[in-house]
Amino acid sequence: MRAFAKSDIGKVRDMNQDSFYISKPEDKVQLFIVADGMGGYKGGEIASKLAVETSKNYILNNFDSIEHDRESILNLIKSAIEYANLVVFEKSKEIPELENMGTTLDVCLVIPNKVYIGHVGDSRVYRKRKDFFRKLTTDHSYVQKLVSDGTITKEEAYNHPKKNMLIKALGCSSFVEPDTTVKGFLKDDVLLMCSDGLTNMLRDEEIAKIISENPVEACNRLVEAANNNGGFDNITTVIIL
Repeated sequence: MRAFAKSDIGKVRDMNQDSFYISKPEDKVQLFIVADGMGGYKGGEIASKLAVETSKNYILNNFDSIEHDRESILNLIKSAIEYANLVVFEKSKEIPELENMGTTLDVCLVIPNKVYIGHVGDSRVYRKRKDFFRKLTTDHSYVQKLVSDGTITKEEAYNHPKKNMLIKALGCSSFVEPDTTVKGFLKDDVLLMCSDGLTNMLRDEEIAKIISENPVEACNRLVEAANNNGGFDNITTVIIL
């Protein structure tokens, strides 16, 4: 297994509030995490780093002590995200300048032929399998709710003025309910984890095309393309092969 990552400040923001973690190929636990922070001065940066570090440590410290069946692994990821949420929430209460900080969080734990996913917010996980490019997470956003309810179309959602409004984020209250799921991850599949700084700048078909052309170089090329389209936010991409 190979993984590549790129995080970029973009062309507009004065600080990169995204954070990520990728395992080394030789690591026993193949773990990958992306977080996109939000909040005032340094709040989002602190929230995303705390969420990544806390969830990573929780999973790595507890992985050997659980059964490695579907339910136990998903419960481990869920517990890690809930714990990270509490850590970020409590930190926001300690320091006035960090009040209302929060972050998205996506966790992917890869075990042969499967990827176990935990998700909060509007960062995303995609899987490319042959000619099919599929989003494996559902945005916790106001606009996604409108799409799910049939109020607006996916095309209308792309340019909606409130598309960055989240209805669920990590660290904003003492408890969060993450989405968890397990999907197949087979030979020649490609996983993409990314913050919305990518998906707000590029359509899914553009992202899929860049990955298809050269998955090894895709992280750099996706960030470059997002910046060329405006780079209005921080951009983070993780590719897992």
